[in-house]
Amino acid sequence: MNQASQKIPRSVGTHDGTFHADEVTACALLEYFNLIDHDKIKRTRSADDLRLCEYVCDVGGVYDPSIKRFDHHQADYKGPLSSAGMVLEYLKQTGVIKTKEFDFFNNSLVRGVDAHDNGKDPQIPGFCTFSQVVSNFTPIHYDAPPQAQDIAFLEAEKFALGHITRLWERYQYNQTCREVVEQAMADYRDCLVFEKSIPWMDAFFDLDGERHPARFVIMPSGKSWKLRGIPPSSDDKMKVRQPLPEEWAGLLDEDLQRVSGIPGALFCHKGRFISVWKTREDAQTALEKVLHARTMS
Repeated sequence: MNQASQKIPRSVGTHDGTFHADEVTACALLEYFNLIDHDKIKRTRSADDLRLCEYVCDVGGVYDPSIKRFDHHQADYKGPLSSAGMVLEYLKQTGVIKTKEFDFFNNSLVRGVDAHDNGKDPQIPGFCTFSQVVSNFTPIHYDAPPQAQDIAFLEAEKFALGHITRLWERYQYNQTCREVVEQAMADYRDCLVFEKSIPWMDAFFDLDGERHPARFVIMPSGKSWKLRGIPPSSDDKMKVRQPLPEEWAGLLDEDLQRVSGIPGALFCHKGRFISVWKTREDAQTALEKVLHARTMS
């Protein structure tokens, strides 16, 4: 019987003791994409036990995706990846995820995990990263028994699995809205209008939105409607191409109704990038006032 046939199917081995976000994330990725079973996660440094695992992450001294080994601690590995990045690369190489999906996971989660584990992430007071949150699952006392470490690891892995699940579901939902955004970009020039509230910004810029002339978006916001400015680019989302009128900034209800002359006025953010109105017609009226004011200036 060869070595491969002796492996426990759908199992993963990772090191015991204190854990970090990279192997937690690696295991969560494998579990989310249905390559391992949760009850077959083995925490050990025993070479004999690891030899029986179908996958091995962050231990073992071997990086070889062809045999499902993903360690980055050995001296002959000089790359920037941690076990999380190695597993994500493997998912792309084996066709489990496509290149665009790989880029999404890498940019929204894994690249930061790799950087943290390799000591390359910025340490900024007041900012808490995903890796730091995962590290907080580790037992407080350094002499915690192995059983406590294992329980904490599985809690952290469950947390990471939930985060990955939500990231993936949000990504897929965003993709379903892409056609709606594309049609709006074809139909409208100054302001994109959507009949329901959708995530539009990422799709807009993916579809060459930087070259599109639209300056605003109108869409439902609960029972109301919002008029929102469009950023100049995907890298500068805190700004807008055209701010709302300065005299509207920070006003609510009657005050905004009086200043704007629109009975359905509800709110304008002091940053002048978003405003809320009772009806679509009110939002459209606000847009016309904003555009007219610009042509008159």
